[in-house]
Amino acid sequence: MYLIPIPAFADNYLWLLHNGRRALVVDPGDAEPVFRFLTQHALQLESILVTHHHADHTGGVDALRQACSANVYGPAAERMPQPYTPLRNGDTAHALGMNFQALDVPGHTAGHIAFYTRACQIDGTSKPLLFCGDTLFSGGCGRLFEGSPAQMLASLEKLAALPGDTLVCCAHEYTLSNLRFALAVEPDNADLAAYYAYCMRLREKGVPTLPTTIAQELLINPFLRTRQATIMAAARRFDASAHDNSAVFAAIRQWKNEFQ
Repeated sequence: MYLIPIPAFADNYLWLLHNGRRALVVDPGDAEPVFRFLTQHALQLESILVTHHHADHTGGVDALRQACSANVYGPAAERMPQPYTPLRNGDTAHALGMNFQALDVPGHTAGHIAFYTRACQIDGTSKPLLFCGDTLFSGGCGRLFEGSPAQMLASLEKLAALPGDTLVCCAHEYTLSNLRFALAVEPDNADLAAYYAYCMRLREKGVPTLPTTIAQELLINPFLRTRQATIMAAARRFDASAHDNSAVFAAIRQWKNEFQ
């Protein structure tokens, strides 16, 4: 399998997975770059996976479905372009001969889902693969437009429990701005400083910082590290009332909202 981040808009990635003949695409907010890639590589689009209802994730679904007769899978609890197969936690989308498990991860939106498969052959090795939409970013997490801090924290903890070598395909290139904030929260984290320098080099070359891995995010992402003493202390400097884990997460998220 080949895993391709197709750039769209200012900072979106439309993830495309293909085997040289057939393909699936995740969160195609814009159909045109997907059509171009399919044509250039003589691929047939078989399936479309959608994590949530925002337009920059769904805007190209109708055009791609109609042109390619692709099967569309998306969250059961959100308004989606019809027709599609609605999925809830534990349901399965069948695409490219693989089973993608739907995981309920509310927070960014009320019905947000992620897609996870335990084994995908990429670059000659079998790796777990996660398409997480706008729930988890490298060094960060999505804004809480419809869900609560407790919901988002539970969603992130669900993703953090996946195998460490899971490839995490986030939907936006937000990494450098996220890491600048993470360094403000945890300035003495050596893993974080090294990762920031690494990602800076990638972006200087125009290379995506994604996918990341769960293991990497556990080392550097403050939203997955809210039980760490350093993160708890930082949250309390921002909000002295942040004592339990949910309140620590809420404080860090609010701090990120205000961070310049």
